[in-house]
Amino acid sequence: MNSSDVSTAAAKAGDHPVVEWGARLGYVAVGLIHLVIAWIALKVAWGFGGGSKKADTSGALSTLSSSGTGAVLLWACAVGFLLLAVWQVTEAAVRFQDTGDRVKAASKAVLYVVFAWTTFKVLTGGSAGSSEKQTEDFTAGLMGSPGGRLLVGVVGLVVLGIAVYHVHKGWKKKFLEDLREHPGDWAVHAGRIGYISKGIALLVVGFFFLVAAVQADPDKAQGLDGALKTLKDQPFGPVLLTLVAIGLAAYGVYSFARSRYARV
Repeated sequence: MNSSDVSTAAAKAGDHPVVEWGARLGYVAVGLIHLVIAWIALKVAWGFGGGSKKADTSGALSTLSSSGTGAVLLWACAVGFLLLAVWQVTEAAVRFQDTGDRVKAASKAVLYVVFAWTTFKVLTGGSAGSSEKQTEDFTAGLMGSPGGRLLVGVVGLVVLGIAVYHVHKGWKKKFLEDLREHPGDWAVHAGRIGYISKGIALLVVGFFFLVAAVQADPDKAQGLDGALKTLKDQPFGPVLLTLVAIGLAAYGVYSFARSRYARV
């Protein structure tokens, strides 16, 4: 099979109704996860409520699993994440000509596969795992390789770059380019707030990777949960964390709009 045949097959897969609707379901799943993370972050900020205290994807999945419709929601999320990954692969193979855009689409595909696998683990009674432990293990693995501190520093800079990209995309409303038509002012406002808030959270994550590199200490690296809890420990921390939680909820609301208006 030559490259033309591969491109044709990828195009057909991307245009298949199952993949299209699955990708839209995936955006709904992204929105739902962000709403739950925002709710957990609010509970962490003000110290109320029970349930999971991990303000990240694993915490959100664990929270959903304990609800009355948990199994149904998690199956929907798993299928949505998986088909969203398939769609991103077809985008990388067919739509994008620029290497950077292809790498970005492929990276998103890997991320959604991880989300799908993590969701499936929770469905089958396993643990979603701690994002903080995974981040520390990942950082320790890099630190133990040749040039480890430099590699960890590079990861930190990459995360900071992604953070700045999110802030820029939100501030300039670049996310509208992902949509086939205008979603309405409410969705635009939610998208701006959501992207900027995610960028701020990622700035904290990237900063801690740099700290880990400078101090040669993998335990200094933090995932989303650690970044949000760090905000809580700052002056006016609960207020800061509440504002970020509102922003994450806004991103969730925008994701629901994206599920309808995305160029799929």
